[in-house]
Amino acid sequence: MGSDFKVTMNEYLPLRDVVFNTLRQAILKGELKPGERLMEIQLAERLGVSRTPIREAIRKLELEGLVLMIPRKGAEVANISETSLREVLEVRRSLEELAIELACNRISGETILELERAEEAFAEAIQKGDPMDIAESDERYHDVIYQATENSRLVQILNNLREQMYRYRLEYIKDEDKRQILVVEHERILRALKSHNIPEAKSAVREHIDNQQLTVARNIKERSA
Repeated sequence: MGSDFKVTMNEYLPLRDVVFNTLRQAILKGELKPGERLMEIQLAERLGVSRTPIREAIRKLELEGLVLMIPRKGAEVANISETSLREVLEVRRSLEELAIELACNRISGETILELERAEEAFAEAIQKGDPMDIAESDERYHDVIYQATENSRLVQILNNLREQMYRYRLEYIKDEDKRQILVVEHERILRALKSHNIPEAKSAVREHIDNQQLTVARNIKERSA
């Protein structure tokens, strides 16, 4: 089984959540490879836990699209496919356009300042170059926009999609040539929100997501070739 990873205990989290976070990180970082079988007994021994939290974690990972259940074979790490990328980003594109339109109408001066801070943190993470930190600071930037919609149902749906998006976000960020483009795109979105310019904001969001889809789809093709 892939390279080494282990459970890092957290006194504030139940064991099943710790196991889930450990396996999730291992998949996202590529320590558990696409197509790799997830054997409950082996994982339980390796992480020093019983099979119950492993089983629960695998079930949650399946809901996130990170794990596939194969009849008569069991669980394995899901491949990143062009189809799943397209499906997730089609949904994200529509929801982000709705979110940016609502945010343009409702964003406060205080939230603009919060978004500026999130953008600075993102640019700093790009400079440092750790993909996981970049992905997380990218999420935080978009979270500020979602909260500015003042629509809790929309925020909830976007948060549910976030888990399925994370792998593609990380895959995009691994492409170092694209990182500065992300900073420019974030700044364009921020300017449009500041001026409450809905057409410009929606155009900026569309471009942001289209670029991600093109880059990740190309990476998938190159790997399969």
